[in-house]
Amino acid sequence: MPVFKLPLSGDVVQNISPFTAFMSPIGSQFGLINITLGKSSAPDVESDVLSDVGTYGKQLGQISDALLVLIERLPKELRLDGEPAIEAFKKMVDQIAEIKEKHRRPALRPQPHARPGTEYA
Repeated sequence: MPVFKLPLSGDVVQNISPFTAFMSPIGSQFGLINITLGKSSAPDVESDVLSDVGTYGKQLGQISDALLVLIERLPKELRLDGEPAIEAFKKMVDQIAEIKEKHRRPALRPQPHARPGTEYA
């Protein structure tokens, strides 16, 4: 879980030098709000991916869309309908699609199959 702290929201022990506080971006705060997303074994790589490729939401969205396409195109004899994990995934994708459509963004939705009792919403 990310750590989210507003200024003056916790115990702070820090020496502040008025000459370096605004001149040195290393080790100082750029804005009023700092968000720590957790520990990474390669923070430079993670930072570059987030700034150059896409946010976590965009990455997860594309993975979800690709997985949904694969699930939907399985042959009938391999269908995973009724599997709790697949049904939960389809329900989540459907809920995300509702939010995306509310914001006029393109979204993939699971296709309901003819199986009775299969509902995603």
